[in-house]
Amino acid sequence: MSESDPDLVVTSLDAWPVREPVSGRVYTVVRLKTRAGLDGFGECAAVDGLEQARGAVLGKPATAHEVVRKQLERMPGLRAAINMALLDILGKQAKAPIYQLLGGPTRNKARVMTRLSGATDGQLAASLRRAREAGFRAFLVPVPQPSATNQGQAFVHSVKRRLEALRAAGGEDVDFVLDGAGALSPGDAASLTRALEPFHLLWLDEPSRVSNLGVVRKLSAESVTPIGFGRHATGGGDFQDLLREEAADVLRPDISLHGITGVRKLAALAETYYTAVAPYHDGGPIATAAALHLAACLPNFFIQQIPFPEAEEDRRARAAVTVKPVEAIKDGFAVLPGGPGLGVEVAHEAA
Repeated sequence: MSESDPDLVVTSLDAWPVREPVSGRVYTVVRLKTRAGLDGFGECAAVDGLEQARGAVLGKPATAHEVVRKQLERMPGLRAAINMALLDILGKQAKAPIYQLLGGPTRNKARVMTRLSGATDGQLAASLRRAREAGFRAFLVPVPQPSATNQGQAFVHSVKRRLEALRAAGGEDVDFVLDGAGALSPGDAASLTRALEPFHLLWLDEPSRVSNLGVVRKLSAESVTPIGFGRHATGGGDFQDLLREEAADVLRPDISLHGITGVRKLAALAETYYTAVAPYHDGGPIATAAALHLAACLPNFFIQQIPFPEAEEDRRARAAVTVKPVEAIKDGFAVLPGGPGLGVEVAHEAA
């Protein structure tokens, strides 16, 4: 197999938007097809500039994924989806899973977590019970909606009550990540990290905006609770700043923005700073498969976020995208896809 192999030349690029009926979660399935009839699939949040992307990828071999990635630098979503699809083609051509092409596996299963849904503590506890029944043992918990810039101890106590209720609902064998969504003031974030030390959070995610790296670095240095950042960052320089300033204990690149090789490069950078990687993912099952291949080949992988829709209609919609289920969770872990490429067969009639 070589870059000049005419059978690997990409001849078509198509995209189909998918919308879950109840949650409204939207993601786009992207398909590439080669001259020999091999197809590869990827996924991103939304598609913008499809014709420009066709100009970048059509006529090029699937092995030119780095060339294509650089040409789509200003289109991070499509760049990520096309990166997945090109690697899917290469894996199918080589009759090997993507993680084997990337030097894995370093593990045979991947630890996973999911975000809880609901606005009240009762709704979140019900969401936890449903996700626990589905096999999850780690959960991303939203903080109560801030009502002011600096909320003080009343806010801290409300977060503690929320976590105590969830601990009672989930039992002692569950773990939590607290999601600040970038909405907390530095003062509230610092108060939370001190007050929540007894809960042994996996980390506090995006407690505040990263525009002031000095404040973020101070928060991380003074906190026993690990801090996670990066799910909204698009450029490699943003991640390098976080790592150089020692502002993040857990790096959170979005697989639907960076693709497989993009996250792998960021993880390699994080490894030199002894920083764990927990990729962010809030899309569909094709990106889940891509994330699991990443989990298999990243030495500093921590845990993978996977969406778990609350509504049965949404779960059926996700399951219909692939012929066989991808998101089967047992005791907090997902099994790695075993087939060639991404290891998933997309249901064309569903698309």
